[in-house]
Amino acid sequence: MVLADLGRRINAAMADLTRSNVVDEKALDSMLKEICMALLESDVNVKLVSTLRANIKKKINLKDQAPGLNRRRLVQKTVFDELCALVDCQSQEEDAPVFKPKKGRSSVIMFVGLQGSGKTTSCTKLALWYQRRGYKVGLVCADTFRAGAFDQLKQNATKAKVPYYGSYTETDPVAVAAAGVARFKSEKFDIIIVDTSGRHRQEQELFAEMVQISKAVKPDQTIMVLDATIGQAAESQSKAFKESSDFGAIILTKMDGHAKGGGAISAVAATNTPIVFIGTGEHIHDLEPFTPTQFISKLLGMGDMRGLVDHVKHLNLDQKETMKHIEQGIFTIRDLRDQLGNIMKMGPLSKMAGMIPGMSQLMGEVGEEESGKKLKRMMYIMDSMTEKELDSDGKIFVSEPTRMTRVAKGSGTSVREVEEVLSQQRTMARMVKQVGGKKPPRPKMKRLRA
Repeated sequence: MVLADLGRRINAAMADLTRSNVVDEKALDSMLKEICMALLESDVNVKLVSTLRANIKKKINLKDQAPGLNRRRLVQKTVFDELCALVDCQSQEEDAPVFKPKKGRSSVIMFVGLQGSGKTTSCTKLALWYQRRGYKVGLVCADTFRAGAFDQLKQNATKAKVPYYGSYTETDPVAVAAAGVARFKSEKFDIIIVDTSGRHRQEQELFAEMVQISKAVKPDQTIMVLDATIGQAAESQSKAFKESSDFGAIILTKMDGHAKGGGAISAVAATNTPIVFIGTGEHIHDLEPFTPTQFISKLLGMGDMRGLVDHVKHLNLDQKETMKHIEQGIFTIRDLRDQLGNIMKMGPLSKMAGMIPGMSQLMGEVGEEESGKKLKRMMYIMDSMTEKELDSDGKIFVSEPTRMTRVAKGSGTSVREVEEVLSQQRTMARMVKQVGGKKPPRPKMKRLRA
């Protein structure tokens, strides 16, 4: 994520303050200057940055602080809280209902947004997100305006294994939307996602069409998809749409490829419309629920363990055989291959590293591309091994060194890299032996005297 650079700059400013001998007004002003510069370069509105600076100065009044108070901790907590407030999209309507779909009851979600914002792809991402959580989801393509819209949704839905509905002959989007929703409701689908035509602020006819579709399908939630690369312009766009369609939530896309993402989030936050998800890549799994505290935690390298647990829980990783081996104190080369495979299934390494405290900094030093290449080469090496070699503890390669040469040639790697894989397996095996396989000591029998 490009925003990681913003996180590093804010962290560096806070680290400079922590290292200074005295935390006084001069040190605080220096830190705030660096943070504000970083935010402005990330396209955050100057008024919002000015407010953030004023709030931090107001809360950290160093002159009135009691002696013995940990000033560094106070500064870190205040900066964290104010950054959360900057991207917090609390609705002004406190009693506004939060959309929570229920299994066994059909809920309709309607998507709106500008052309090119990633709306159709986001429909599939959200459908897959709900499907992995046990919901029965269907996609309806009501975009009859753009050529190839149904083909795109059809291709995405097929890849994600999500049922879809659309028409090549029907040109009335209202009729297509109504028919698709009616069909999925009759088949007892839990969530029905309706993709509508892309809009522009000037196209009143398309806005009228959007209102007609809304009346026909009666959505439980209307989501607007916004492109994060537009930065501060997200505020005016969301306000323009809000006047025409009363959407209740926003999905921000393309958060992985542009430095203006921070500006887009803060701009939308200023409209008091909740951001429910952010798109973090082109893959169909690259959709993350947006929570201000978790987002800022990841941004500052503090991790997001709740997000990591939730992510792993819904991957349905098969680890029964490996867990059985670990309980017995055994860790074979096959177990290592399975574990590396599971890590690669979790998604981009930078995404995983961002969820683990401290790992994002390490990834920044090594580089995701280099780490990804190394993992793949390790997998190639183990894929070139025989079944006997995979199920061994690696000692077979010590007794028969020619096996290493054969595996290196078969995988297109070097003998040294094969040795590194075996070394990694031995290290893991030692750890597993310490954790598992510890049998309770046998009770000593007392010798009976005659």
